[in-house]
Amino acid sequence: QAHVVESGGGLVQAGGSLRLSCVASGSIFGIFTVAWYRQAPGKERDMVASITQDGQTTYADSVKGRFIISKDISKNTVFLQMNSLKPEDTAVYYCNADILVNWSTRRHYWGQGTQVAVSS
Repeated sequence: QAHVVESGGGLVQAGGSLRLSCVASGSIFGIFTVAWYRQAPGKERDMVASITQDGQTTYADSVKGRFIISKDISKNTVFLQMNSLKPEDTAVYYCNADILVNWSTRRHYWGQGTQVAVSS
């Protein structure tokens, strides 16, 4: 069994920055793609950014040039650096990790989410 925990959310003014962290723990034989999603009230959960095992990154058009996803393999941690934040970035941000928990079991794990609020 593995666990994923997000942190780093908060309230920030438009134009500000936040850095979110996603830490995986537990039985981990390997971590494949990790992605950040966000869900605003009344809206669907959408992918924001992802990073593969070999470090390839993808971003939603709405955050390209403003957000940066990175990882620290030694700490099983993925970061989302969010710059030039806009009120429309306000949402609960979730981490999803594709984890090999033993030699035959690979599952996706979700964290509990961290709230990001951007004031205008």
